[in-house]
Amino acid sequence: MDTSLSTIAVVGLGTMGTGIAEVLALAGREVIGIDISEAAALGAVTSLEASTARAVGRGRITEQERTDALARFRTSDDLRTAADAELVIEVVPETYEIKQQVFRELDAIVSPTAILATGTNALSVTRLAAESQHPERVLGLHFFNPAPAMKLVEVVSSVLTAPPAVEAVTALARELGKEPVAVGDRPGFVADGLLFGYLNQAAAMYEANYASREDIDAAMKLGCGLPMGPLALLDLIGIDTARTVLEAMYAESHDRLHAPAPVLGQLSSAGLTGRKAGRGFYTYDAPGGQAVVPDALTPAADAASGAGRDVASVGVAGSGTMASGIAEVFAKAGYDVVLAARSQKKADVAKGRIAKSLERSVTKGRLTAEARDETLARITAAGSLDAFAEVDLAVEAVAEDLEIKQQLFAALDKVCRPGAVLATTTSSLPVVAIARATARPEDVIGMHFFNPAPAMKLVEVVRTVLTADDVHATVRAVCARIRKHPVDCGDRAGFIVNALLFPYLNNAIKMVEEHYASLDDIDAAMKLGGGYPMGPFELLDVVGLDVSLAIEKVLHQEFRDPGLAPAPLLEHLVAAGCLGRKTGRGFREYARR
Repeated sequence: MDTSLSTIAVVGLGTMGTGIAEVLALAGREVIGIDISEAAALGAVTSLEASTARAVGRGRITEQERTDALARFRTSDDLRTAADAELVIEVVPETYEIKQQVFRELDAIVSPTAILATGTNALSVTRLAAESQHPERVLGLHFFNPAPAMKLVEVVSSVLTAPPAVEAVTALARELGKEPVAVGDRPGFVADGLLFGYLNQAAAMYEANYASREDIDAAMKLGCGLPMGPLALLDLIGIDTARTVLEAMYAESHDRLHAPAPVLGQLSSAGLTGRKAGRGFYTYDAPGGQAVVPDALTPAADAASGAGRDVASVGVAGSGTMASGIAEVFAKAGYDVVLAARSQKKADVAKGRIAKSLERSVTKGRLTAEARDETLARITAAGSLDAFAEVDLAVEAVAEDLEIKQQLFAALDKVCRPGAVLATTTSSLPVVAIARATARPEDVIGMHFFNPAPAMKLVEVVRTVLTADDVHATVRAVCARIRKHPVDCGDRAGFIVNALLFPYLNNAIKMVEEHYASLDDIDAAMKLGGGYPMGPFELLDVVGLDVSLAIEKVLHQEFRDPGLAPAPLLEHLVAAGCLGRKTGRGFREYARR
């Protein structure tokens, strides 16, 4: 089996094929681009010329390197020009029929020692290999879009693949400056296997009218630090492509979380396949365009406006990190804040934490000393909820326990003046159950801040079936004043962010349980292939495995979907006291402070 891989053919010159060809040519390989469409071949040359010119302009390559790379790239509409290739990478349309035809024809063209790689992200590599006369040389080589920028390459082995073939393409990937991850043959592999389940749930959430497309996307970008929201990403990938991947995943897993949301089929059938069609979940300026333009579903600028209640003073109940962070946010925005804890000592400690946070901001040049002093002067530390008697908005940030929150709201009901808005920061409990602890459930709403509150821009605004319209309008107006981005969602487990995030994390744990991939490979795959700021296991250890398990249980209890049942490995680690960074051990071990 040839391992030099100096001459490589790329079959299929769409966006992905052209990107792969560019990477190979810039890395010194002789590249033969093959496509039955003369226009596609011409477009690939034009694209390569333009992208390399930009690279020269940005100082990434020299003019000579550009000239050499362009000279190494030639195109053809005849598969027979791949005869001398030591590696052929096919990136033709995602159907077995087309890919199998390509492999059958290549068997009669290339050397028996040449390696054949499929760029599929959904189809079975084993099934494709079985059609070849030399299945031992067939494997998967899954690049991510855009190929020149994305570092991840999944190297996919079937039970038939010879180890030398895997070693050769793995070495090639490293020489290309990529990070190869070795995975087995199952639909979606690692990155897409986790990503598409999440995208599917987002589509189902939108289809159920639980939240708007804009709020779903904003929630995941601002709440999780993702580069794109899930619905915008589906439009970029192609809704028809996503549906194909999900169908393949569901055929193997029979997990309802992988059953394509009906809206994906409806949009695909209507030809509304995303950016390439000019319309998908969003509408674009042109087919293939990137700019979103307003359509019938675009919310009006004043859609959330309405007569709210006046808010000049805010009470924050709690003494932990979240409570002090929220109090800091309100005080910075000019509100008078009462920070109440179970004792004066705890309240003073919480205010001291705010003082340290403000001092760090001064040191970093983000805040003036005068603004620090003014902010701190607006905060009154109190050892009793009685100090909330005159506040206009009371926000609780106590332990995530329904009974504790209900007791607190019963107390707020007695202390707070009529007309005061009562808000809970719960991330998983039913807001209406908290509201019913009061005699005024119409005044109760959810304001789910994200940690750390001073830095995170998102607030999930959670209305119950009893929440008054003016209470909702009040909270949205308050969010604008404290410079947070509010997203509206209904009162159901997980709201938007946790309902989409934690099943993804749970599925990552299941991959490890099934010995499909390692912790490191999964984390690398999601950071390099999905643009996630942290891998799932890094994030789980930061959040806390006990917190994650509690949220998983709430989601499973509410939706009763077997696919949402917490992974046994997560339960076992929690039972063993391995809770993540806070205990020094979770999925990984950490140095104790």
